[in-house]
Amino acid sequence: MVSHTNKIFKFGKKVYDLSSRTFIMGILNITPDSFSDGGRYYSTEKAIEHALRMEDEGADFIDIGGESTRPGAESVSVEEELKRVIPVIEKLAGKIEIPISIDTTKSEVARKALDTGAEIVNDISATNFDPDMIKVISDFKPALILMHIKGSPKTMQINPDYIDVIKEIKDYLQESVNKCRSNGIEQIIVDPGIGFGKKLEHNIEIFKRLSELKELGCPILIGPSRKSFIGQILDLPVEQRLEGTAAAVAVSILRGANIVRVHDVKEIKRVVKIVDALK
Repeated sequence: MVSHTNKIFKFGKKVYDLSSRTFIMGILNITPDSFSDGGRYYSTEKAIEHALRMEDEGADFIDIGGESTRPGAESVSVEEELKRVIPVIEKLAGKIEIPISIDTTKSEVARKALDTGAEIVNDISATNFDPDMIKVISDFKPALILMHIKGSPKTMQINPDYIDVIKEIKDYLQESVNKCRSNGIEQIIVDPGIGFGKKLEHNIEIFKRLSELKELGCPILIGPSRKSFIGQILDLPVEQRLEGTAAAVAVSILRGANIVRVHDVKEIKRVVKIVDALK
């Protein structure tokens, strides 16, 4: 059992205490096929405009991804992913005051993004898809988000099964945390991976037992935004899941989440402020 969690993180010259309040990570998908907003911010100009808008609305971080990780998604090449994200990071780094995160499983994309101005790597594979990712993180010393996934985006929703979903998530993430720490990586955030190889009942169990992830000794990030479990519970399409997202965010904060990763920054910022004031 871990009794102390390091929640003081450095991003450039800024120091964040991730235990002081709930932080918001705004999602910026530069893809044609993401499940919720694919194609909306595919051009560099629209992507930068949206990132600046999310900053104005209260985002604490911007998470930029150039490869869809929706269920059934095919992987894209390193070259294609770089072509999508690097021009945005290059132009955004000089305009934005908040840290930029690169959402990738590819070490080459992470290296170039960090070299261009990103300060966080968000790896949905917890560094397991690319063996060179650890070296990149060790070299640059960014904050690192380790997420649990069962399978790959293409296969993860093909009848995922668990005996104890939280135990399996904890064991998977603990192995990655140990590997990272043994390589001198200390700024680690963990994410249980809502919807990444989980059925409805698995996602519900994660929310009920989210506080158990504190035993990993890392801040907790959770990404419920517009996810299919909300659609299943409410029987609503993706564009009508704001209230469901807000409810999931509120529960997440009460169960120990330090960062929430969302599409609707303005609305969720209001939710976060109320929950933080009342919890």
